[in-house]
Amino acid sequence: MRLTSAILIAFATPAVAGTCESLAALKLPQTTITLAASVDELSWPVRINGTAGGHPPFCRVAATLKPSDDSEIKIEVWMPTATWNGNFEAVGNGGWSGAIGYPAMASALKAGFAVASTDTGHEGGSAAFALGHPEKLIDYAYRSEHEMTVKAKVIVQAFYGKNQTHAYWSGCSAGGKQGLKEAQMYPDDFDGIVAGSPGAYWVGRATQAIWVAQAVHRTPESEIPAEKYRFIHEAVLKACDRLDGVEDGVIENPATCHFDPQTIACRSGDEPSCLTPPQVEAARKIYAWSMDSRTGQPLYPGLYPGSEMGWSTWGGPRPLGIAYDYFRYVLFADPNWNFQSLNFGADIERARKQDGVRLDATDPNLAPFFARGGKLIQYHGWGDPQISPGGSIEYYKAVQEKLGGQSKTRDSYRLFMVPGMAHCSGGDGTSTFDMITPLRAWVETNKAPDRIEASRVRGGKTDRTRPLCPYPQTAVYKGSGSTDDAANFGCK
Repeated sequence: MRLTSAILIAFATPAVAGTCESLAALKLPQTTITLAASVDELSWPVRINGTAGGHPPFCRVAATLKPSDDSEIKIEVWMPTATWNGNFEAVGNGGWSGAIGYPAMASALKAGFAVASTDTGHEGGSAAFALGHPEKLIDYAYRSEHEMTVKAKVIVQAFYGKNQTHAYWSGCSAGGKQGLKEAQMYPDDFDGIVAGSPGAYWVGRATQAIWVAQAVHRTPESEIPAEKYRFIHEAVLKACDRLDGVEDGVIENPATCHFDPQTIACRSGDEPSCLTPPQVEAARKIYAWSMDSRTGQPLYPGLYPGSEMGWSTWGGPRPLGIAYDYFRYVLFADPNWNFQSLNFGADIERARKQDGVRLDATDPNLAPFFARGGKLIQYHGWGDPQISPGGSIEYYKAVQEKLGGQSKTRDSYRLFMVPGMAHCSGGDGTSTFDMITPLRAWVETNKAPDRIEASRVRGGKTDRTRPLCPYPQTAVYKGSGSTDDAANFGCK
């Protein structure tokens, strides 16, 4: 029987607040408290955004969870002793997620949250842990986040003597996928979720990465050298930058950019400022959907125009490690598996059947989460070279179709596409923004985010601001004033 935090609280915690050290004696099912200690800045100078210290005093609790005989899930819960804002936040992981997210925890702690993170049940950033350990793969896929959340809420209640007012999730990449999985499988866990650049189609992204790897390594001549990425990117900007009415080095909506690499093909030979015929074909494959080799049906979207500076992620000397690990350690259980052997028909069908439900976070039925008032903010960089932004758009549309259209979802779910942003951050766009504050306003005061202010920071200074608009709206220049000032743009 799954124990909810309410049931656990009923028999596992005192009615009044306890000391931090007293939490070492807290008894929870399938849980061992391994540390309960008060921390101040002098005893542990946690780094926040690269700077030592700066955090408030807090109670640090570490625990090991064993929901299965083969589980070894590590979690930590940090609770500010004097600056608690009354809310709980869980932070997500990245990649194959074998570490507790201390930097994200520190930032949430500084903002006043009681915060939790998990190592998802293993150590390290490889999927090698999954070989011969199906329960650990389940822990990674979804169980560790839910178990962490349930136990962390009990620990928070035991420390403060009362429950959190609201519970939030915040994560990007694998952490974004974790947030979506929570909304889909455990709609009672969180009141608000930020899902950034989510790898929701985990199997699909792995498929697409190998699709590109095969394309750029089909022959030695197919490889696109990294020194050509800038040239291709500049050609894309020349073709599409002005489509939004503003020439600023960023494509506002790459879905409207229909750039063909053939336009920069070499007339003869191979030069730094052109693409050879094999390179043209490889570039087309990077932009294109992968295709089922039997039916010709599309599998997963490719990268978008504007992503070229990050093409080494999928198109470098080796396949994307996260994708490569999925196939060799999870699907085929063969560490020596050769990526060139992947068949985009039977192999992908097998992957979807075996791991689609387990590892993906693509169930469009968010009705239970929305019914209890849950709010979801999803964001994705248009220039993401690791997880195609097309995946976020596909999922957003799938939820709308499932629940009856945008009018049925806009009060609970909004997607913000970030022009020029790479994977979770970086790029030439306005990739610095705060999603938790507007999420809290939406959950706590029902103020929906009609636009979110974003900045581009270079050399420690802000040189551009722009609004991020709820999809399918885009930021449109009003016609006067600086194009580096968000005040001169509206969402339309």
